[in-house]
Amino acid sequence: MFDWMLTAEQKRLQEEVREFVRSVPRQLILDMDADKVRYPREYIRWAAERNLLGLRFTREYGGRGLRWEDEIIALEEVGVLGTSLACLYSLPSIVGEAIATFGTPAQKEKYLRPTLEGRLTCAEALTEPRGGSDFFGSTCQARREGDVYILNGQKRFVVGAEGADYFFVYARTRPEGPGQESLSAFIVERGPGVDVEHVYGLMGTRGGGTGRIYFRDARVPAENLVGEENRAADIFWRMMIPERMTSAAGAIGMGRAALEVAARYSDQRTAFGQKIRRFQAVSFKVADALTQLDAARGLVYAAARAIDSGQDAGLIRRMVSEAKKYATETAWLAVNHAMQIMGGIGYTNVYPIERMLRDVRLVMIWTGTNEIMDLLIQHEYYRQLLTQGPAGRDLEMDAPEADRAEEKVYE
Repeated sequence: MFDWMLTAEQKRLQEEVREFVRSVPRQLILDMDADKVRYPREYIRWAAERNLLGLRFTREYGGRGLRWEDEIIALEEVGVLGTSLACLYSLPSIVGEAIATFGTPAQKEKYLRPTLEGRLTCAEALTEPRGGSDFFGSTCQARREGDVYILNGQKRFVVGAEGADYFFVYARTRPEGPGQESLSAFIVERGPGVDVEHVYGLMGTRGGGTGRIYFRDARVPAENLVGEENRAADIFWRMMIPERMTSAAGAIGMGRAALEVAARYSDQRTAFGQKIRRFQAVSFKVADALTQLDAARGLVYAAARAIDSGQDAGLIRRMVSEAKKYATETAWLAVNHAMQIMGGIGYTNVYPIERMLRDVRLVMIWTGTNEIMDLLIQHEYYRQLLTQGPAGRDLEMDAPEADRAEEKVYE
């Protein structure tokens, strides 16, 4: 952690969150990984009691009115608990983004406030069986009939499905036409026509209630439409900021935690008459993981600063995508290095590294695969490059025969 870069207020927040993380019972983490606990509702309540949910939202609705630069401090600390608890902690920030930005005052009062107070729990329903990365190919349908929408379809891989009181759902409200002009967003309460099936035996990230949701003629009040009908693309792109920033910051926390466990082990374990940290095969892995974690943290902080300062939407999209891609891949590297440092004992449940490895594998897939991040990164780069011209000196002419136009053949 770049503690020396933090303000006094941020250091207090960091310690506040660390104290919360220290208070989470060890047995809860073990029971979640063993699938004995499928949705730790009390954990959400504990965070809410400390006013740690949705830190960026206004005090009017239960937040603290902080910035992304503050929230990522909390997210990194919570990340050491593993991806399930980090994700459940993040959901009020993710779903809350849509309600706080696009919701009506009534929706904020009815859903955002009690969510931040821990009285309601939420989940986001994005992925469908026929489409993962192809979000705008959604086939879930919502048909308006008077004062209600009739919702039919499926969503899967919904973290929190097992215990959420309401779901943030995207559905097609225009049968024909491109997906980006046909989707609407809804707050859908658990109830008749909303059937949750906990069907997934997950490799890791267990205990978060990940399941499939079936909507069978579910009646959703028209007042629960978020934003404008057929304009949910605007909401989706906005929500990708908290989706990916929470993933990035949480991943750094997990990578940091794994490295700390392994580094402490390397200072105690001896072989060939000395501590194994003295061997370059070990110490260089520590140096590699530490350097990349610091680099990832710097990128996440830069993305947070870009969001907070209201930079161009395309630049924000690129930086958030870079942060998510690099931080999650770095966390995977750090956990793998940690296991290699510890050797065989790291592959057992005597240490938490094996659980961390199973957990961290998912973060390169969810909230947009890292391949989708590559797509967004290069797209935004080309958009800026080709519309703004060279940033500074035009180096193309700094070649001895740069003026040989006949040699510059492009077709």
